Amino acid sequence: MTGTAAYLRTLQPEPEPGCRVGEAFAYKTPNADMLGWIVARASGTSVATLLSERIWRRIGMEQAGYFQVDATGMPVAGGGFSAGLRDMARLGQLLLDGGSWKGEQLIPRAVVEDIRKGGGRAAFARSGHPGLAGWSYRDMWWVTHNAHGAFAARGVHGQTLYIDSKAEMVIVRFASHPQAGNAANDATSLPAYQALADHLLSRDGK
Repeated sequence: MTGTAAYLRTLQPEPEPGCRVGEAFAYKTPNADMLGWIVARASGTSVATLLSERIWRRIGMEQAGYFQVDATGMPVAGGGFSAGLRDMARLGQLLLDGGSWKGEQLIPRAVVEDIRKGGGRAAFARSGHPGLAGWSYRDMWWVTHNAHGAFAARGVHGQTLYIDSKAEMVIVRFASHPQAGNAANDATSLPAYQALADHLLSRDGK
């Protein structure tokens, strides 16, 4: 077996009860890899090239971004992406502004609105994420459903791109927590994000 695509072809549905579509949310990294593969097949180019041409080069990024690749050279969509902190903040600002950058609509506004509305909260509640009560997952984003409409991209070692629409706030967190799972630091990081948003709103009198 060589490469991500070959590995994905070997995956089978999980036999455990409660794993049927719509019953309960379960994050699986291979789903992100499969989505990257589908995008590449549909567009005729790699996800790395698409990101570069449609986003990276058009919003003034300071540094190159880097995808991890498999043995065949295929960019890995499920993890291993590297970029500068300020550039990740620019990406967050693009989402905060509804996909628009300096008057140009780079991501359809309907896509951003679809992310913000979130996914099935009942299915998410059965997912085994007790620290994320009331949250959901949609379009590869974690959605808080809090009063601020915040949503986030999250890495397994605590890396976070957190977007709070009401506070007009983007947080980029680089992390390398030794435990692979956000539950290890959510109890401190999530209240910190909220506290910062509340401070910004109180400062601005909103």
